[in-house]
Amino acid sequence: MPAAMTDRQRLVGFTLCIATILLAVLDTNIVSAATVPIVGDLDPVHGIDKIPWLIAAYQLAATAALPLYGKLCDVLGAKQVFIGAVASFLAGSALCGMAGSMGWLIAARALQGVGGGGLMSVTMVVLRELKGPEEKAAGKGGSIGGIVAGAGMALGPWLGGTLADHADWRWIFYVNLPVGLAVLAAAVRVLKLPARTTRRAIDFPGAGLAAAFSTMLLLVTEWGGKDHAWSSPLIVGLLVATAAALVLFVGRQATAAEPVLPLGLFKVREIRYGFAIQGLVGAAMMGSMVYVMIYLQVVRGIAASSAGLHLVPMAIGMAAVGLLSERLAAAGWSQKTFVVSGTVSASAALALLATLSTDTSLWTVRAALLLMGIGFGQLVGQLIQLVQDTAPADQLGVATTGVRFFQTLGGALGAALFGTVLSRVYAAHGPGGMTSGIGRLTGPARRQALDAFVTSTDVVFWAATGVMLLAAVLATRLPSRREPRTADVNAAESTAPPPPAPLHR
Repeated sequence: MPAAMTDRQRLVGFTLCIATILLAVLDTNIVSAATVPIVGDLDPVHGIDKIPWLIAAYQLAATAALPLYGKLCDVLGAKQVFIGAVASFLAGSALCGMAGSMGWLIAARALQGVGGGGLMSVTMVVLRELKGPEEKAAGKGGSIGGIVAGAGMALGPWLGGTLADHADWRWIFYVNLPVGLAVLAAAVRVLKLPARTTRRAIDFPGAGLAAAFSTMLLLVTEWGGKDHAWSSPLIVGLLVATAAALVLFVGRQATAAEPVLPLGLFKVREIRYGFAIQGLVGAAMMGSMVYVMIYLQVVRGIAASSAGLHLVPMAIGMAAVGLLSERLAAAGWSQKTFVVSGTVSASAALALLATLSTDTSLWTVRAALLLMGIGFGQLVGQLIQLVQDTAPADQLGVATTGVRFFQTLGGALGAALFGTVLSRVYAAHGPGGMTSGIGRLTGPARRQALDAFVTSTDVVFWAATGVMLLAAVLATRLPSRREPRTADVNAAESTAPPPPAPLHR
């Protein structure tokens, strides 16, 4: 059993986690701002066709690795898995920066994604372990997610565009190395987390089935309705294979001695609803982020790098809620209150975005994004903390990564659903052709196309509003007050000072 960490060491540990989460958030969207210079350098002739794989490789690998990360945390301990995830991420980043071809870069990006899958999820386990027993019992610490996620969303597109325009696109990946190496060295030296002394089996077949299911599902959502028709043999075959992998995975989890996603977790009401709400939030959040950016660029003619700056109000809202959450909790806000308030606020923001027209004031867009940030800021940290507070102590890792897993899958399904809605509505109201051809139109045809496109995005935002309202309904099913885990209560009592001895006359 490692010696207890001092307050200074815990502060360093929290700083390491913040830096790691920021790296994770930045790398989910930093590459999208630099695809043009990357293709121009590595493969100006055929590289444009490989951009979808460049973007998807990271997400596919990160999602596929998530269930295994959770189990490894519970079996080996969070410190060892955290170090391994950071090391994999840094190796992938270095190889990305040295890439000499698009194929090399895509493969390196996948390796980076394997590590990136652990940067967010395993770091949240480490944060939980760094808390003192009294902080766990009091439910403190839900603010960090909103603050860091908000900062990352604002910085990612801007940093990627700046490095691509004024330096070299390779620095998008090299910039990770000094920060990541400092995190790695400090983690090895400072982190003293509980080690696992009892060896338990790892369900590698279950992890493989989870990876197969999530990868094929993401490919379906990436290709369906865009590169291939939904009725094409490829998409139909992938859908059948995805369903088969899901059935096999659930069967494996029901019979495995050490499942990567124990079905017993779904018997806990907070965890069951937490997973479902996180999936719905992921779907609505993906739709809102993507289609706000598309609206600004296609309809309002704003450059991609400048459009990213319109996310700053959303980042401010998330960070502000993160800073205020501890005070609100002290004032009596329960986790249920945060989740209900967050889903309702996000629903209102999405409904406001659903009223956009071709000449809506950009301040209306900024106000909606600020309100959305206030909503999402209440959800980012609180849902993870809710699940962690109610998960069995020996399943903390799989419960934490489960939240992230459902968010990612929800985001993928949301992107597919909203993309299909956009295409169908535009086809019904537009002048013909695909939405990608709007930029080549002129005169009345262009005006008709823009009006049809705005109508389409409004329908998408109304659909996202419906998804978020469903999340709000589920949030009302959460218990008003959670009971701390027995292990946390016992730990808090064991570290509390003894009561004063009675006075004798």
